[in-house]
Amino acid sequence: MILSTSSVLTPTLWVVVPAMLAMVAYLWALGSTARWPKRAFALAWLAHGTALLAHQFGVGEPGVGARFGFALALTMTLWLVMLVYAIERHLRPLADVRRALSIAGSSSLLLLLFYPGDPLGHPTSPWAPLHWVLGLVSYGLFGVAVLHALLLDRAERGLRSHAKPRVMEAEAAGATPSLPLLTLEKLTFRFVKAGFVALSLAIAVGWLSSPAWRWDHKMVFSLLGWLIVAGLLGGRHRLGWRGRRATRWLYAGAGFLLLAYVGSRFVVEVMLHKSPGQGMALGWIPPWVLG
Repeated sequence: MILSTSSVLTPTLWVVVPAMLAMVAYLWALGSTARWPKRAFALAWLAHGTALLAHQFGVGEPGVGARFGFALALTMTLWLVMLVYAIERHLRPLADVRRALSIAGSSSLLLLLFYPGDPLGHPTSPWAPLHWVLGLVSYGLFGVAVLHALLLDRAERGLRSHAKPRVMEAEAAGATPSLPLLTLEKLTFRFVKAGFVALSLAIAVGWLSSPAWRWDHKMVFSLLGWLIVAGLLGGRHRLGWRGRRATRWLYAGAGFLLLAYVGSRFVVEVMLHKSPGQGMALGWIPPWVLG
């Protein structure tokens, strides 16, 4: 679906300005739990989304149109994870991971400015956009599932290390109480199931819309990730898998899915330098800065 172009693509000011604003706000959000850092995180998320929209649809670049790449896929995934996390934390007492998300978000935007990706061109099938959207949704859902799994592992380690008195002291001091372990585990696997459905549909639509089946790296890693997640869901349903065994399977499946597109495109765009929009495209920086 991704076509090549004869010129190196560089982000425009429509992308650079909101991306820079988002990175500054993310750094601001690394502060304390006061209300201003929380507002800074919200501002960063909005600017992050604005940069993504402008970049995805080639705002300010006539004739280029929509484009995609490993950095854009990673940045979009993190933005979706932040969206779901913010909504869920508003409804449930989830642990505050704003700092980790701020670091990840600012890092992904920096990658996006250096590696803007390639034009999508005209899809080879009318179903291709649906395949792309379903794949992105599955990435976001699995990203949220991994985030919950990390919180679940941390909570279990806290119980094993007899950290309950410290948790009670923190809650008495006004910190946000954490979810019960079973509730957090249930939420984790709800996102796993939703991501598995979206991934299954993405693979099915991709297979039906492709003119010829190709066993490339993207397909192999996608199927491996799908099989691992299917095994995880089957093991949980039939054998009652829980705890670290379940989260390790989830991490492995999510890792293969990350390799399926982000990893494969990273190798092509950055290491092999085969992408026209690859590596260190600094055309948006004024000449006087580069000397």
